[in-house]
Amino acid sequence: MNSKSKTIDRCQISKKKDLEQILSLGYLPPVNNYININSSKKEETFFPTELMYSRSSKLVQLGTIVNKEIIFPKEYPYTSSTTKILRENFKDLYLETKKILSLKKKDLVIDIGSNDGNLLGNFKKNHKVLGVTPELIGKLAIKKGIKTLIRYFDNSATSYILKKFGKAKLITATNVFAHIDDVEQVIKNIKKILDKDGVFITESHYLVSLLKTVQYDTIYHEHMRYYSLSSLNYLFSKFNLKIFYVKKIPTHGGSIRVYVTNNKKQKKHSSVNNILKYEKKFLNHKSFNEFKKKVVLSKINLYSLLKNLKSKNKKIFGVGAPSRAATLVNYVGLNEDIIKYILEIKGSYKIGKYMPGTNIPIVEENIFKKEKPDYLLLLSWHISKSLIKNFKNKGFKGKFIIPLPKPYILR
Repeated sequence: MNSKSKTIDRCQISKKKDLEQILSLGYLPPVNNYININSSKKEETFFPTELMYSRSSKLVQLGTIVNKEIIFPKEYPYTSSTTKILRENFKDLYLETKKILSLKKKDLVIDIGSNDGNLLGNFKKNHKVLGVTPELIGKLAIKKGIKTLIRYFDNSATSYILKKFGKAKLITATNVFAHIDDVEQVIKNIKKILDKDGVFITESHYLVSLLKTVQYDTIYHEHMRYYSLSSLNYLFSKFNLKIFYVKKIPTHGGSIRVYVTNNKKQKKHSSVNNILKYEKKFLNHKSFNEFKKKVVLSKINLYSLLKNLKSKNKKIFGVGAPSRAATLVNYVGLNEDIIKYILEIKGSYKIGKYMPGTNIPIVEENIFKKEKPDYLLLLSWHISKSLIKNFKNKGFKGKFIIPLPKPYILR
């Protein structure tokens, strides 16, 4: 252990010492540790990245927890509004809540980890809204007229919310519920500000999707836990909270949206038991061992594919610099001699920086028109259809490399 991280020797939610290793990706850098191009190089810190499983809680989790100030710096470069699939997902969530919940004009909706206000923008017209985020990007939400607290969602924040805003009818946490170290304290704080018949909705990357499509690239220190419905059920039950509706959604390569309530009289939808039953065949040693084998083979096959192309002097660019790209690039061992540039959409805060752990520059995507790469490696492969369509429409005449789950070239 050092001052920047801590090693986990017991399950994060059951507290039992029953952790078993599923997979190790070695040492990886924090995925948001971006360094400006042409700035003086400074030492980067890499941390162990091991995936562990708890038999008691069914929770898959990291074995090392990195300090939140490192994985979520104030200058956090991610903005959810730049991703079309997320904009569509949040609109879907809003429309779904209109059908399932009875929200009134005066009801308060709080989004934990609200980023630039992408989700709350859907609720703003018809409800009172409040965002909570530690990143300075929250100022973008404020400019949109969305009340936002730029601070961590902790005890002092919840006390302030109760005093200034009162209790919430709906609290959301999309793609952040697996990112906060002390998840039990998070739930206690949620319960403190949740109305007696209020609802909490969480969206997290789904463990079964990770296993089925070999998404080792979603394993990084920002993601401390990899939820199945079984592990979420264990967690919420500890706090007398009831899961009453579940939906699989396409974001981040496969996520799960879970509705939780204080109201014990709330009827449970059939989706809950159906998915709990479905998960049983994945939460076992055989499934985990098969996943590990596929990860290793995927790495070898991708490197072999790129080796063959480079031996023919082919020019290869990467496309997309989401957090998952840093894991893939570093685990496979790619550098600027293999991938000359990584292309990002105009307006991305990551342009002008190096991919963490490497000297690969991240640049605005239209540079491909001048540089004319032979191949584009789709690091945002989970949205490959839209990326391919976009680049073909812009005039790209080369070929695409899909890195996961089995690397292949799309001609």
